[in-house]
Amino acid sequence: MKVSLKYYTIKYMIGILLLIIAVWAALFYAYILDEVYDNVDDGLKDRKIQIIKAVYHDPKLLNSKDFGFNEFKIKPISESEYKDKNRLYNKMFYMEYDDKDQPYRVLETDFIDQFGKRQRLEIRTSTVEQDELVYDLTTALIVLYILLVISIVAVNGYMLNKAMRPFYTILERLKKYQFGASSPQETQNYSIKEFEELNVEIEEMIERNELVFHQQKQFIENASHELQTPLAIVTNKIDLAIQNGDLNKENMNFLTEVKGDLRRMAGLNKSLLVLSKIENSQFNKISKVNFNEMIAELIKSYEDFIEFKKVEVSIIEKGFFGSDFNPDLADILLSNLLKNAVKYNNQEGIVSIIIEDNRLIFQNSGNGTPLDKTQIFNRFYKQGSDQSSTGLGLSIIRTITKQYPGWDIVYEFEDGLHCFILSKNNALVF
Repeated sequence: MKVSLKYYTIKYMIGILLLIIAVWAALFYAYILDEVYDNVDDGLKDRKIQIIKAVYHDPKLLNSKDFGFNEFKIKPISESEYKDKNRLYNKMFYMEYDDKDQPYRVLETDFIDQFGKRQRLEIRTSTVEQDELVYDLTTALIVLYILLVISIVAVNGYMLNKAMRPFYTILERLKKYQFGASSPQETQNYSIKEFEELNVEIEEMIERNELVFHQQKQFIENASHELQTPLAIVTNKIDLAIQNGDLNKENMNFLTEVKGDLRRMAGLNKSLLVLSKIENSQFNKISKVNFNEMIAELIKSYEDFIEFKKVEVSIIEKGFFGSDFNPDLADILLSNLLKNAVKYNNQEGIVSIIIEDNRLIFQNSGNGTPLDKTQIFNRFYKQGSDQSSTGLGLSIIRTITKQYPGWDIVYEFEDGLHCFILSKNNALVF
């Protein structure tokens, strides 16, 4: 799952922070215990000296056989048991107040009393309960971790939002940027050096792109217009040669074929020019377009072509298809769909145009073999052996739909009919 920049770093920071706190807690726990035992041991050793001194002054203390109020006891030992060093260890003893065993630190040492007898002194003192220490430490660390995470998220979010504001401004501008439709921008001063450099580079990139775009657009328009003139002149000259009547049948057929190729070239030139204008977003004017009315008008415009093919065209209105659209593109879109349905139809075939609220369906009879869905909208793909086709009609349709989010064109073959389904998002209905 993709996340924004400010949360991308936080998710790793939280995991690393948890690991660091866990390691730190273990080290802190060991350090605290070591300090506690060190202090307790120093106290026990000091008490050992004081108790032995007291024994020499008061021999009655040698009768302290059990731990009493002073938390020590003395018992006689043999010479073989005598050890000339301190022994420190932990041991659990029962406490009446808690009614359970509690941890104690015990110092065990041997000495020779004033009577020359060997005695063993055991001194104990209560220490911290390790399980309670672990519990308290864990609770404190969990609270600390939660507070740290909340603080980091809040501070990091605030700081990143503030620091990244210029970035989002630049990003928003790039989202709205279109070739040939750039608007002058006010000079921005950024406090962060990297954003200032990024903005400068983007400004320079846009200027370069705009220059190349305008040069390319001008070249395409000039080339297309310049080509139209000689093509029209050559076509007219061929018409004059054909009308002259001095040509034999073979030359007449040759010139007719040349004329057909020239017309196809002129159509190809016009189609490529339209494609270039569409892709360069030169059809920016948007208005409310009634596709129902436009379809009815187009059918009237193509009456001669429809009668020539002896095709029966019917309109089935199941709803109202309207949208905010460029009128010129809408005309090109519907014209290509209608011409495609009539041109590649059988003689005395049928064309059904079904109008729904969010779909336009162009159905036509024709070749009983379905077309290749993966290739049909590609440029220069031809549906048949018709040499007069430029192979750009359906590509123009797909290019137009791509200019409008939520629009799509698909091909289906159902019940022997070729179906081109134009659909749009509900949000675009007016």
